[in-house]
Amino acid sequence: MRPLLFVLLAAVLQATPQALALDLVETPSLAPRVAAGALPPVSERAPSEPLVVDLAARGREPGVHGGVIRTLIGQARDVRMAVVYGYARLVGYDDAYAIRPDLLREVTVEDGRVFTFHLRAGHRWSDGAPFTAEDFRYWWEDVANNAELFPAGPPALMLVDGAPPRFTAIDETTVRYEWSAPNASFLSALAAARPPFIYRPAHYMKRYHERYAAPAELQALVEAAGARGWAALHNAVDDLYSFDDPELPTLQPWVNTTPRNGQRYVLARNPYYHRVDRNGRQLPYVDAIDMTVAAGGLIPAKTNRGESDLQARGLALSDAPVLKKGEAKGGYVTRLWTSGYAADIALYPNLNYNDPVWREVLRDRRFRRALSLGVDRAAINKTLFFGLARPAAMAALPQSPFYDAAQAAAWASHDPVAANALLDAMGLARGGDGVRLLPDGRPLEVVAETAGERREEIDALELIADMWRELGVKLIYRSLDRDILRNKAYAGEAMMPVWFGWNLGVIIADSAPDEATPVDQAVFTWPKWGQHYQTRGAAGEPVDMPAAERLLALRDAWAGAPSLEGRAAAWREILSIHADEVFAIGVVASAPQPVAVNARLRNFPAKAVYAWEPGAHFGVHRIDEVFFAEPGAQP
Repeated sequence: MRPLLFVLLAAVLQATPQALALDLVETPSLAPRVAAGALPPVSERAPSEPLVVDLAARGREPGVHGGVIRTLIGQARDVRMAVVYGYARLVGYDDAYAIRPDLLREVTVEDGRVFTFHLRAGHRWSDGAPFTAEDFRYWWEDVANNAELFPAGPPALMLVDGAPPRFTAIDETTVRYEWSAPNASFLSALAAARPPFIYRPAHYMKRYHERYAAPAELQALVEAAGARGWAALHNAVDDLYSFDDPELPTLQPWVNTTPRNGQRYVLARNPYYHRVDRNGRQLPYVDAIDMTVAAGGLIPAKTNRGESDLQARGLALSDAPVLKKGEAKGGYVTRLWTSGYAADIALYPNLNYNDPVWREVLRDRRFRRALSLGVDRAAINKTLFFGLARPAAMAALPQSPFYDAAQAAAWASHDPVAANALLDAMGLARGGDGVRLLPDGRPLEVVAETAGERREEIDALELIADMWRELGVKLIYRSLDRDILRNKAYAGEAMMPVWFGWNLGVIIADSAPDEATPVDQAVFTWPKWGQHYQTRGAAGEPVDMPAAERLLALRDAWAGAPSLEGRAAAWREILSIHADEVFAIGVVASAPQPVAVNARLRNFPAKAVYAWEPGAHFGVHRIDEVFFAEPGAQP
């Protein structure tokens, strides 16, 4: 049989200057440095094979250079959102959620197991050093396979059936990863909001590695940093995601210029960025991003006063009316995007709850179905979301090719009669006060715990408590610190945590089904099963429910599928099982997410999905293409 071979080509986004006869235009803010000889001209800075964006093909207009985007973050470590929003990835999703080459010029995939990456000739790191196959080799051979840096061995993403790939640096701009079986997660992981970064700025990191650094010089660095040893120092420096080290080279559109733990971060344009428009202007259009730390509760008020040019983080739907009133004075517009969570509020019956009596009840799908039927989603939507969300069970969103209206409606109608019948069939009789009794005679009191970070969760639980009272179910709810809630769930001590639904509401065939299958302890439905999978049996509990066992098999089937068709088939059955089993009780979905945008910003979508995966919030919408209509008119 001929091997399946397909090439991911950015046909719309990719071209070469020679093919388009581009004359690159010097960026005005960089021109003085070029004139002084401190920076090469743009013709030498941009790759000889840049990614040439066709804005017109996507309904956008060519922009002009200049201006600063101000945005607010809740804490200093949120400077990492610049990596999320900047969204420079080896491969990334386009705005139709198809994976396209980005930092890479081309990707060739054979049988779902052999991946050949072609880099862009002339591409450079933000400090001007070449970005080459050596950066991939260094990470794989000298970092991921170094026992002192990775004591547990290479990341799970790089293992298929426990075995690593054969890595080959073919030439300066070509590398290959070859597994013995398909690695379905590979490209989607590289396109993630928080990607694995399977490359490093080798020229920079080698000074911290014992294989390359002079011993005396390395020891001096270790002592100056107060590190335990060279490996600890290397790991501390080696963090392309945190974005809090101005010295660490990057490939993102902007470069951090501010030391860590500050209250304000200034991100300057990357002079060596790989994307240009068809008019020869190197992206990003905007010169800088200004990230200012503000207490979470103050972000809506500061946005209302016009202190942010692009803001969604820290804003909730309840802030929308005030934001709308302040638009004229604040110089911004309020756009309502759609949340990308599979459910904006979800209750997770913990199938690994420690209490054996409760565990048996929670594992009975009649109980989960009854609780779901007891929720009046329409009333919650009207009361808490102004009727703008979508009452639904937890399922794929309408923007997903796997959306199924029947699955979104499964066990999601408000039907107290049917709910009571299911509970009666379980033998959960009512006590004298109307509250049903557990098989051991205790009152049936469901304890739901939330991180308390969103008022909507508490308000929804208050409404659900009244609704479930009609079923003879007493709901007790309380708020805990986020970390305490997680640790209780992981230990089997939280009965029914409340959280968002799956991050991955816009499911595509390439999406790893880790949230929907029992392979991750962070999913509150089955934390101990997830522990067992993640630790390869060293912790947690093995899966011992038929439906969950089938989900586990489907996760393996998805991972082993060499084609999109095979992965899609696995996803369809996974979603069907969830609709039938009600492993999580979704309340509403597609809730509006306010996004405040400076009125002079162009190329920013009016309508979109605000999703962590896939999409990296703003990332998939390419804010490097956003520009100010009048960049000189900023406050």
